[in-house]
Amino acid sequence: MEKDNQKRLEAFEKMLASVSEEYNDIVSRMERLKAQEKVKSVTYQQLLARKLMYTNMLALYELYDLRDKQLK
Repeated sequence: MEKDNQKRLEAFEKMLASVSEEYNDIVSRMERLKAQEKVKSVTYQQLLARKLMYTNMLALYELYDLRDKQLK
């Protein structure tokens, strides 16, 4: 049972790191497109939708005290 809990914790930590990394990558890409004045592009709009999804995921982690409050 202890090994199962450890595996679950490791999987959770890996998922949280992946979600956080993807969120940061999306924000970075959006900033580059914004600097190029491409906020009306399809790519920017798709990134915006993904950013909202990842923001909600990270907010859930925060709601359950599984992540420090870091979102802007």
